[in-house]
Amino acid sequence: MNLSPRRERFRAILSGGECVHPASVFDPTSARIAQDLGFELGMLAGSIASLTVLGAPDVAVLSLAEFAEQAHRICRAADLPLLVDADHGFGNALSVKRTVEELETAGVAALTIEDTLLPAPFGDPGKARLVSVEEGIGKMRAALAGRQDPSLVIVGRTSAAAITGLEDALVRLRAYEKAGVDALFPVGVKTRAELTAIASAVNIPLIVGDAVGELDDLAFLVSTHARVCLQGHLPFMAGVRAVYETMKALRSGMDPRQIPNVASSDLVKRVSRDSAYQDWIKEFLGA
Repeated sequence: MNLSPRRERFRAILSGGECVHPASVFDPTSARIAQDLGFELGMLAGSIASLTVLGAPDVAVLSLAEFAEQAHRICRAADLPLLVDADHGFGNALSVKRTVEELETAGVAALTIEDTLLPAPFGDPGKARLVSVEEGIGKMRAALAGRQDPSLVIVGRTSAAAITGLEDALVRLRAYEKAGVDALFPVGVKTRAELTAIASAVNIPLIVGDAVGELDDLAFLVSTHARVCLQGHLPFMAGVRAVYETMKALRSGMDPRQIPNVASSDLVKRVSRDSAYQDWIKEFLGA
């Protein structure tokens, strides 16, 4: 599987003149649906991976191996550039380097590395903290050193705007850009003024989180060099609700034939690539 074309497509988004919404994907089927619907890229969040693989909340208990395996399943199933949230890189800077090596091998097109102090330390686990700027720089440099395919995109991520303030965010974003990352992901930005200040301080593309309120304007986001804008992770959440409501209805005695919004046989065949498998059966099994 030649993965460089997917990574080049992601780089084309970063260097283009539009801001696109990625599909929030979590498994092979959701990735295929995103591809069939024409999404330019997929996004696997750490929180959604933890829910999918472990049924656990986003508290840094998912292992690198588990995360990389899920990313690999997605990349194997769909020809969709995949951006993944690699959290803090699963440890210190040496772990970050290993994380990049594993996720590159898994097939991702891009990954984010953040400067949040994870897992939560003893004593005050409810308070979000950041590592020092120096440690954050070390992590970005280690991520770049772990990259073997130069088309793989490394994104520096910080939540400083929401934790320590805009000025600290600007310091960190400039430092990570200087370290050599390909794009930046400032989390916790709420206003146009904040995003404009960030865009004026750096020269590489931005990825933004949920753009609500005054940030809900793709033309404005494009003007700030934002090229990817997340829309949350509604597909997984909608799936949880659908499974819950279906099981609840069946448990209460509803006739299975009355269950609403069930995928048709044709849709299941399409997302499972049934026609391709039927062709392979004929070709390889002598049917």
